[in-house]
Amino acid sequence: MSLLSTAVNLAVALARPIDRLAALFNLAIRLYVANIFFKSGLVKIQSWDSTIALFENEYQVPVLSPVLAAWLGTAGELVLPVLLVLGLGGRFAALGLFIVNGMAVISYPDVGDLGLKDHILWGWLLAVIFFHGAGKLSIDAWLKYRHGDVSIT
Repeated sequence: MSLLSTAVNLAVALARPIDRLAALFNLAIRLYVANIFFKSGLVKIQSWDSTIALFENEYQVPVLSPVLAAWLGTAGELVLPVLLVLGLGGRFAALGLFIVNGMAVISYPDVGDLGLKDHILWGWLLAVIFFHGAGKLSIDAWLKYRHGDVSIT
């Protein structure tokens, strides 16, 4: 056996456990980001009057009325994280939360440096899910397996 084929076999053997961990890592990313946005949505529905007041006075959402922005933002923060955790329409959910995340940064002028760093991290993690899919531990992957190699993950 040549040195090259030995190196390739070793690389393949080392990659197998990493591939198994990748599915758990993808799930961990989805759980982490979904938790942040879902909690934010729960806070908004706890006091809807306060949420409307925030959108009228604090947040400066362009184009949309404050009430519509509050409804859309809250719905996105409650529905999209659930889809993300399940890995159902994972790319769609990641893109939707990416937009919600971007709107939060644009519309809240006092986000601060630390808050901005958090939003950047969440944006990158959502981009990973958008470009790579929800991973093997997702309904998307199960659907892909069940219905053939359709690019839905």
